[in-house]
Amino acid sequence: MSLQEKLAELKHQALSEIEKTETPDKINEIRVHLLGKKGPITEILRGMRDLPKEQRPEVGSFANKVRDEITNAISEQKAKVETALTAKRLENEAIDVTLPGVPVKTGTPHIIMQVIDQIEKLFLGMGYQIVDGPEIEEDHYNFEMMNLPKDHPARDMQDTFYITDQILMRTQTSPVQARTMEKHDFSQGPLKMISPGKVYRRDTDDATHSHQFHQVEGLVIDKQITMADLKGTLEKIAQTVFGEEREIRLRPSYFPFTEPSVEVDVSCFKCGGKGCKVCKQTGWIEVLGAGMVHPNVLQMAGVDPKVYGGFAFGLGPDRFAMLKYGVDDIREFYLNDVRFLEQFSQKG
Repeated sequence: MSLQEKLAELKHQALSEIEKTETPDKINEIRVHLLGKKGPITEILRGMRDLPKEQRPEVGSFANKVRDEITNAISEQKAKVETALTAKRLENEAIDVTLPGVPVKTGTPHIIMQVIDQIEKLFLGMGYQIVDGPEIEEDHYNFEMMNLPKDHPARDMQDTFYITDQILMRTQTSPVQARTMEKHDFSQGPLKMISPGKVYRRDTDDATHSHQFHQVEGLVIDKQITMADLKGTLEKIAQTVFGEEREIRLRPSYFPFTEPSVEVDVSCFKCGGKGCKVCKQTGWIEVLGAGMVHPNVLQMAGVDPKVYGGFAFGLGPDRFAMLKYGVDDIREFYLNDVRFLEQFSQKG
């Protein structure tokens, strides 16, 4: 049998075997077996050295043609097998797009953050700036700049966590106001700001007290600021958070950093002022403290109290949330019980 006949027979057998192959691994084995350096084609071509020189080109050309046909057949069968396997896998892993999807559970802002966001939105609309400050604060800014010298008895109500004699966890966000007053250029306009954030006090945790809670304090400094400006602002806060029908009343009080000072009550949103368990039958609920900025506070911040005046107020988003949503234990806000928190999925 001539070399060409051997090559033709090899091609016929190879193409038949390739056509029956059903896996990529088997096709690769055939490729290595037929086309490798030790394969039958190479073995047959070694017999060319025994041929006359004039026959060698013809046989060599035929051998290359056989090699190319086998190579192409292997490539085509490999593509065909891989396509078939992919189609089968897709069929087995098919997804019924008509089935309802699995909902992805998403979180919502914490109830306290919802209240803070509502207050921030209100004051941004009124032209205030929102200012953050350090939670680890100096005694100088936390107390002394707020008209609370070291021997002042009012410090006892704000016993806090001290890191050193002069560094502590802030008991209020008022030091942010002191720092801002020092830096503010009043020749460029009035200072209107709120300072929300966490505060800390040495307190025994119970249903209405926590060693950590939130405050939003507000401050306005300008010329010719009056109590009327303060009252109008407080009414807007109460009506935004508790409802447009709410009224407020001011009761004389005492705070070291304001003079005069007032406690602010809002008409009961549960009974409309008629008297109920929520307002303890009084028709009013105490919600925050406020007053006109004490001249000493202005002077310590480098602001002339004979030219400028202002008002300040402080409210607790935790207390606002408790009153608004009827929560009777402040600890619920910090236990991270999803069953409790998911009740407040809507902002506001």
